[in-house]
Amino acid sequence: MKIHDCLAIITGGSSGLGEATVRNLVGKGAKAFILDIDEEKGMKLKRELGGSVGFHFTDVTSEKDVEAALKNALDSFGCINTVVNCAGIATPSKVSGRNGVHSLQKFSKVIEINLIGTFNVIRLAAQKMQRNEENEFGERGLIINTASVAAFDGQIGQAAYSASKAGVAGMTLPIAREFAKDGIRVMTIAPGLFYTPMFESLPEEARTSLGKTVPFPNRLGYPSEYAQLVEAITENPMLNGETIRLDGAIRMQPE
Repeated sequence: MKIHDCLAIITGGSSGLGEATVRNLVGKGAKAFILDIDEEKGMKLKRELGGSVGFHFTDVTSEKDVEAALKNALDSFGCINTVVNCAGIATPSKVSGRNGVHSLQKFSKVIEINLIGTFNVIRLAAQKMQRNEENEFGERGLIINTASVAAFDGQIGQAAYSASKAGVAGMTLPIAREFAKDGIRVMTIAPGLFYTPMFESLPEEARTSLGKTVPFPNRLGYPSEYAQLVEAITENPMLNGETIRLDGAIRMQPE
């Protein structure tokens, strides 16, 4: 699939990795429809980038919200052939720490948004993609999910986050195998330490210190580099059913 042919749904597209993906897609001639709960930032981005961008307030865990957003996107673009799932949260907490036992509600919320929310968008969007006409490569669609290096080497306090992201990585291959007959590819990106809103609240000294834990490049990743990998996956039809670490060779220490 050529990048300029993408009619893309981007969850979490109002900021961070999702915003960078929206900007890169639109800058290369594609269209992007943002699904996010941050309406202010989403609408601002839509106004900035113009008619190639749509927005729908969406809780990815809600079947009703996602269905409505997909209908809006189809009405706007006439077709959906790409999904990039970037919506997610992180609420660090030890299983049994100084502040007591891990809240089951917090654990469930992380799983619900990061894993179940991703699956919810996949299942509903894929149903639309299956109706697409094949392109010259036999493709009908592409789904790119976002995991994390925490799926493989999670730190103390990341039980919920690591579990949710490991689930995203774990469902990549079986879903890719299922949709192979439909010409829909499924990939996952597992970013390392990236300069996203999660890190913006940290002092500059702390961000620099975190960046120095990355072997090379010796810094935090840029959201634009995530967007570059989305582009590469889009245009390489042999990439399917795999999780790619995008991490500068970092292997997270226990804490």
